[in-house]
Amino acid sequence: MDTLKYNQPFKTETGAILPALEIVYSTWGKLNSEADNVIWVCHALTANSDVESWWPGMVGKGLLFDPERYFIVCANVLGSCYGTTGPASVNPGTGSPWLKDFPLITIRDLVNVHEILRKHLNIKHIHTIIGASIGGFQSLEYSIMYPDIVKGLVFVASSSRQSPWAIAFSESQRLAMEADQSFTANIPEGGKKGLKAARAIALLSYRNPAAYNRTQVEQDDEKISSFKASSYQVYQGDKLVNRFNPYSYYSLVCLSDTHNIGRGRGGSAKALSSVKAKTLCIGITSDILFPVEQQKYVAANIPDAEYVEIDSFYGHDGFLIESESVTETVRKFWDRD
Repeated sequence: MDTLKYNQPFKTETGAILPALEIVYSTWGKLNSEADNVIWVCHALTANSDVESWWPGMVGKGLLFDPERYFIVCANVLGSCYGTTGPASVNPGTGSPWLKDFPLITIRDLVNVHEILRKHLNIKHIHTIIGASIGGFQSLEYSIMYPDIVKGLVFVASSSRQSPWAIAFSESQRLAMEADQSFTANIPEGGKKGLKAARAIALLSYRNPAAYNRTQVEQDDEKISSFKASSYQVYQGDKLVNRFNPYSYYSLVCLSDTHNIGRGRGGSAKALSSVKAKTLCIGITSDILFPVEQQKYVAANIPDAEYVEIDSFYGHDGFLIESESVTETVRKFWDRD
């Protein structure tokens, strides 16, 4: 991982000023002489810039993101806790961490931070930008905001705007975090219990009833407590608490709800019609957080876009698990050039 120190003020979409930025990023492979062999990977909510660590089977020789052919870039998003400026960073104005005082940021802010990094890396064009979930938000916005930079777009298990259903999950998570008095106290070690509860709520949207009813089923008909499904929720909550900052999580959940490509552009259909990139939209059949209708809508409104569906048992998280299917689908898409 590398860090770009951007020692200039950064103005957010809402008008807030961050005095400076640190942008953590990872790269694989080398930029070619035309500076256009770039695969730009946009990560999801709590991931980081190390694509190999969270998307197994995707980065490496002979894999989809092959460093011998491509220059692969992934930047940790603004607001995260994995090195890029966020709520856990020190506010130069106070000398203390931002915590809850970190400003509201939008997907468009994330894209503009990516653009700072692109220029720093001397990249002329992006061969393919790919993202799923809020990574899809970023990849789609990048293709709209900088249409002459992005040549190819792979949009996975995502949407053109945050739906009321997804916002309801977000608000439920925020309510859980706000019920934790240590979080509202705005102290560096605060919010862990709230984060645990929020993650348990989020996990329900990442899976689906069929997945839980198969993987967490009880074999003992006499059991009346200590259920597998209960321990699974606790385990997943603890797992995130051990690796993620509660204030960053809260900030990123708020960030997700800002996503609406139609804002200020005359609506989403008009915004999608402006995309110049060759586009592939991938839906996951069992995804209840971003149902396939949302990817179909994007494909229907981007000129000459293609829609492909991957049949997966694993719900929204299917994009992480079905690496072979994603690889096959994207390779076929590339081969049609």
